[in-house]
Amino acid sequence: MSGRPIKRSLTLKGHRTSVSLEDEFWKAFRAIAADKDMAINALAAEIDFNRDPEVGLASAIRVYILNWYRG
Repeated sequence: MSGRPIKRSLTLKGHRTSVSLEDEFWKAFRAIAADKDMAINALAAEIDFNRDPEVGLASAIRVYILNWYRG
């Protein structure tokens, strides 16, 4: 397991942004998007829309993943 975050690009509302997540989180994020039959950018946009503006996108994605697997 590598604890180092990996930066990848996403497109939200037509704009490119980058998010740094550990590889394990990227794998889980892709798996959730596939389970929901969604593109990863669409899932990221949904998380972005619903997050508190005080919370960073990477943190919101991590919490979403945690809650998904807890549920």
